Amino acid sequence: MPLIRRSAILVCIAALATASAVAQTAAEWPTKTLRIVVPYPPGGSSDIIARSISQSLSDALKQTVIVENKPGANGNLGADYVAKAEPDGYTMLLCDVGALAISPSVYTKLSFDPSKDLRGVTMLAYSPHLLVVHPSVPVSNLKELVAYSKKNDLNFAVTATGSAPHLAGVALERASGARWQYIPYKGGVSAIQDTVAGQTQVLMNGMLATLPQVQNGKLKVLGVSKGTRMPLMGDVPTIAEQGVPGYESGTWQGVLLPRGTPDAVVQKLSKALITVIRAPELRSRLAGQGAEVVTMTPAEQDQFFGKERARWAGVVSAAKIKLD
Repeated sequence: MPLIRRSAILVCIAALATASAVAQTAAEWPTKTLRIVVPYPPGGSSDIIARSISQSLSDALKQTVIVENKPGANGNLGADYVAKAEPDGYTMLLCDVGALAISPSVYTKLSFDPSKDLRGVTMLAYSPHLLVVHPSVPVSNLKELVAYSKKNDLNFAVTATGSAPHLAGVALERASGARWQYIPYKGGVSAIQDTVAGQTQVLMNGMLATLPQVQNGKLKVLGVSKGTRMPLMGDVPTIAEQGVPGYESGTWQGVLLPRGTPDAVVQKLSKALITVIRAPELRSRLAGQGAEVVTMTPAEQDQFFGKERARWAGVVSAAKIKLD
């Protein structure tokens, strides 16, 4: 047999063997504990979603699922950790996908490329931002807040410089003519706590984490960043209704895996996650907290990521926000 032909046959055999091994691995997956990495401190929207689904996902996959918080650098430390993890489906990232899409525009020395090093699995939920103020601020709507901000110093709490809530605030400031000073924190929980304490006066943050403080009267809500009013808060007008047409923002919680994870594993995990998040009891519980279940295929989530990256790049550029 000619040497070239023999080499071609050997290459084909090796390729078939590899494909067979991958298929077998995917069919058997998972065979050990899975980790959901949340790149923010406990108590925020991503953490709430992760802990809401962990047990049900464990039941669905018949393996232990643990949640690990790896906060730092506006979520980039945890995201980098997952991006560089073994692409075997056992280490997943659950975070605000929209916020992750912002990072390449904000950070000049990002240690990973989200669009190249991570791949989508599915979106899980959308929670609009609530525009809230400390009760001592004498305003009841956005128009009054804008007027008040032009005559008084206001500190606007943000989960981190360059975060989705920060850019949502920047976009609102530019569109409405408001004026405030941004105060960065290391996560939404700290930003909420200081606004409740009156250390900062204005906050825009995910409804899932912020609503409890509105319900107990510790924060006053002025608007919601969704295109339409939320059934849970039907008397609260959208920001778009208050003179900022088309304004919409929020937190999009989704799951990503390291690039290179076998397609069969990605699809199996995606199917399990979608089944878990769509369960009537969990869907109802999240709706009662201000989060809407939104699912996507892996391809759809990757497309969403690209659109969000392009959308916020303009805001980052206009605001001249750059971090090392």
